[in-house]
Formats: sequence, C-alpha cells, structure tokens
Amino acid sequence: MKFILATKEKMTQVFDQNGMVQSVTVLQAGPVVITQIKDTDKDGYAAIQVGFGVKNEKNINKAQKGQFKDLGNFRFLKEFIVKNTEGYTVGDEIDISVFEEGDKVNVSSISKGKGFQGVVKRHNFAGGFRTHGQKHQERKPGSIGATGPQRVFKGLKMAGRMGSDRVTTKNLKVIQIDKVSNQLLVKGAVAGRKGSLVEVILN
Repeated sequence: MKFILATKEKMTQVFDQNGMVQSVTVLQAGPVVITQIKDTDKDGYAAIQVGFGVKNEKNINKAQKGQFKDLGNFRFLKEFIVKNTEGYTVGDEIDISVFEEGDKVNVSSISKGKGFQGVVKRHNFAGGFRTHGQKHQERKPGSIGATGPQRVFKGLKMAGRMGSDRVTTKNLKVIQIDKVSNQLLVKGAVAGRKGSLVEVILN
C-alpha cells in the first residue's frame, strides 16, 4: 500500500507529454515519518501512524513528546490501515518517490466551511414562483409536512450547516512529480482550502 500526507497549495495548468493542457492541483507532499506501528495482536488492527508538518514544541503535550522522541515535532498525525506491517519501521521516511506519473490515487480532505446556508444553496432547490402572489417566497423551501403521519421526517433536506465535510475524490491521475520541491500534481480539483491537510492513497 502506498500513501502520503500533503497540504493543498493551489490549482494551475500544465502541459502533458502530448502537449495537452491539464488542470491540476498542486500538493506539497511529505516526506512523512513513521511514528508508530500498530499490529493485530496488541491493538486489534494493523495500521501505520505517520507524522507530517512542523509544530511548535511548546504546543506538543508530554505524551506525544514521549512518543516522538527524536523523530521531530509533527503538526499532523494520521493512521493508514494496512493488511500487514512488514517492511515498516518506526523512524522511516516515506516520500513522493513511492508514486509514479500515471498512477491513480484517492485523495481525501476537509471541504471549505460555508456556514449556515439555505436550501437553494445547500440542496440546489429551485425556490418558489416569482409571481402570482408568491411574495418573498423566491428562496424558501416550501411545505415540509406530510398528510399521513403529520410530522417532519428525519433526514428531510432543509437549511443548515454546509461544508467542513470529509470529501474523498477517487481515481485522480498523477500528472507530474517534482522530487526536488516534493510536489505532487494531480489532475482535477481537490476539496479544501489552501493549506488544508490532504491524504493521498494509491488506488
């Protein structure tokens, strides 16, 4: 299994080998350091915990300092579930060289928060009529009741908090890999704001 952590930088355009323009997202990827290995016998599941980024030492609690030892002061910690932990050692670094151009990857990140939004923006409702007695009804949801049970069903599409959700975009193609600057260029858009944490897993 191939994986890495990255931060979203920006979107741009690059030319591929055929001279075609490709819209890509630039990810500042790794290197990540293995901070802990979890096995089935002790923890009940097999996983690799990795650290990424730099955090001020005064903001790291004593438990994490004891775990990190001399590995570094990491800003992010993430676990990746693996079938087996053979070949992994605490302290090893994983960089973008594990990926190759043309690979298909799944990218997960937290989308932008949009606050409390109405049904037109949140659920793409059409709104009410603009004329024929519909005063101030353009963006209202309409009736929410039912004739039978006479109650509002759970899960009904209504206004509420929008965004800040974990979004996974699958089968994004790796267009370019810049090993000097540790940048991974994937085709298409990736959810999240600039600087948000991104998980990249080989499909």
